[in-house]
Amino acid sequence: MTTTSLADQLRALPDDELAALIRLRPDLVIPPPSDFSALAHRAQSRVAVARALDALDQFTLEILDALRYTRVGHSSSVEAVLALTAQSGVEAARVRAAIDRLRAYALVFGPDSGLRIVGAVDEVCSPYPAGLGRPAEELDPVAGALAADAAGLRRTLLAAPPAARAVLDRLAAGPPVGTVAAASLQPESDSPIRWLLDRHLLVAVGRDSVELPVEVSLVLRRDAGPLGQLHPDPPPMETPQREPAQLDRAGAGQVLELVRNAEALVEAIGQDPPAVLRSGGLGVRELRRYAKLVGVEEQQAALLAEVVTAAGLIGEEIIDNKRIESVFLPTLAYDAWRAFGIAARWHRLAIAWLTMTRAPALVGQRDERDRPINALAPELSRPGAPVQRRAALQVLADLAPGQTAARGAVVETLAWRAPRRINRGATAGIEASLAEAAFLGLTGFDGLTAYGRLLLAELTADGADPDDPLGIASPEGFALPGSATALDALLPTPVDHVLLQADLSVIVPGPPEPTLAGELELLGLQESASVYRINADTVRRSLDAGYSAGDLHALLARRSRTPVPQTLAYLIDDVARRHGGMRIGSANSYVRSDDESVIAEVLADRRLQPLGLRRLAPTVLACRHTPSRLLEALREAGYPPVQEDATGAAVLSRPKARRGSPRPTWAARGVEDPTASVRLSAPRLAGVIEQIRRGDAAARVARRAPVTVRANGASGAAHTEALEVLQQALRDKTRVWVGYVDAHGATASRLVRPVSMGSGYLRAEDERTEMLHTFALHRITGAVPESDI
Repeated sequence: MTTTSLADQLRALPDDELAALIRLRPDLVIPPPSDFSALAHRAQSRVAVARALDALDQFTLEILDALRYTRVGHSSSVEAVLALTAQSGVEAARVRAAIDRLRAYALVFGPDSGLRIVGAVDEVCSPYPAGLGRPAEELDPVAGALAADAAGLRRTLLAAPPAARAVLDRLAAGPPVGTVAAASLQPESDSPIRWLLDRHLLVAVGRDSVELPVEVSLVLRRDAGPLGQLHPDPPPMETPQREPAQLDRAGAGQVLELVRNAEALVEAIGQDPPAVLRSGGLGVRELRRYAKLVGVEEQQAALLAEVVTAAGLIGEEIIDNKRIESVFLPTLAYDAWRAFGIAARWHRLAIAWLTMTRAPALVGQRDERDRPINALAPELSRPGAPVQRRAALQVLADLAPGQTAARGAVVETLAWRAPRRINRGATAGIEASLAEAAFLGLTGFDGLTAYGRLLLAELTADGADPDDPLGIASPEGFALPGSATALDALLPTPVDHVLLQADLSVIVPGPPEPTLAGELELLGLQESASVYRINADTVRRSLDAGYSAGDLHALLARRSRTPVPQTLAYLIDDVARRHGGMRIGSANSYVRSDDESVIAEVLADRRLQPLGLRRLAPTVLACRHTPSRLLEALREAGYPPVQEDATGAAVLSRPKARRGSPRPTWAARGVEDPTASVRLSAPRLAGVIEQIRRGDAAARVARRAPVTVRANGASGAAHTEALEVLQQALRDKTRVWVGYVDAHGATASRLVRPVSMGSGYLRAEDERTEMLHTFALHRITGAVPESDI
């Protein structure tokens, strides 16, 4: 088979079928090929064929093996495959559907009577189609003689002892080759392998390998047929039924916990930014500390760190350019994220998890150099992770609402849907993905939630609006996606009130609205998801931010549905009375107070002697340090000072939150498959197809260029003649073939219509590409009018 034959098949496809092929195999158009020959060449490459085979189910791969097995010369036939599958009891319609699927992937092409398989299939797949070995005559003449005697072959098989028959049955199921211990091949050995070799039922093909001839396999498969046991249906899966609302409620409860934990983790990182390891990850001690602060397991903390980083909520900031040291910090996007509702915040985290090329389950394991893998390290990059997550969730999405499935059953179903992708590592990865989905609230009780189904549909949708295919219309306002809207209906309504307790605790009976959350963050210390506690430090923090005692009393009276405890009112008044009684400024800095005893106490405090305080007046002390340093030292010593400006007004301040830049895309840190999550919209598909057809037309025209134009060089007389032809074509406004030498020294030709010629250049229009080209006259090697061809 040649590339041209497949190119002709692709060229003859209508646009809708060509678009369907590109949707199935988007890697074929990244970047867009120049013409159909290039597209066919790319479709037959080893990597592209392997990627296409990875998407096929077990039955389709078995039918592909049947086509390879029945191939005569370079082609097979559908009738030959139907004859074989009929012996296995498979309906012809299902076989034809599998062949149509292979055609849709451009792995086979041609008519039913002469179906051809692209060459790279044999390179990528097993060399033993349908698990059948080579003919006995090809392996060993004596074995060939036994295979030619059908009755003798059956008698020999019936005489095989149980251990030898078990070896034959295993090899007959495929693949037909096996590796054995060298001692089993020795003549004096009494092993089952030696017995089979002596009877020529097996043939030694190496120092430690044996092969089962195809004739023996066919006798052993006489009940199932030459192709063996086929699997047209996925394995049965137990699907216990629950109420769909029960799954949704369980998932929504986990969503509340997820958002709270994510916010707690980012806040903890912002308060004490951890250093970025030289390997690019987060240290083990830091991860353990954050897990304890958030109240989750270390593996869950690693998952949270990966998800919030993928969502752009955690970034990096360089603190030492010389040593190239940096720390993890919240980003500006985190501040915007906190202003969203819980459903919108969850949506961003869930999308980040579904699309990130990271494998958090590998945190704590060891790499190929026996080094531990840290969270946020480049070693966690896995290009196939997004496809694996969506495939696992799609199994649950294909069930009826309310149906659940164990993780092992999901793995077995995926092993049928994409057997080439499933191995031991993939099995562990799928189970980890399902556990992560439960942690993120996408599933509940091993079943997919209703909003989880909507989220999957959003990711797999074309994304093009029929009324706005280019996506240029500006939406009015902000609208939640469908999945977030469905989740929002399940979540408790945000509350705008609290319940004050006598022990100075604040109970929030539900998720707080953003304004209340900001007030609670300033006034209280969070102890759990719904409990805050007020103490002297939090009251002082509120006063530093600009609240007065009256403001705090009014705030609590407005927000609390219970009476404000008297102890809390006394605490606010007491802290407010002392707050601001001491003022500091710059002299470089100074301390002043109307109470002389306080000034004397500060001056005598040994803890403050390193500041070098000096009395300027009975109520004023001067300091050589900056006001911020003096303010920090006095507060650490237990004094309640307030900073003032040059006019004597109090300087109000909130704690400054450091913010870093989002981390670079993971593709820049590791190898990533650029086609792992490619989705082509309908307008983009149409543009790619049009570009390929235009390029193909231009290539075919170029191949028809006159020999004189395609010549490698031109004499002075030929060059002069070419200029005369161009001048005449310019006057007549006709098209002309132009041969020229490009910037790389290669010869090329183009059919153009001259527009102007002067100053050493020819400007001409290529009507096929609708482009204006400029040719240097000294590089033109020939010109022939189109009418002369």
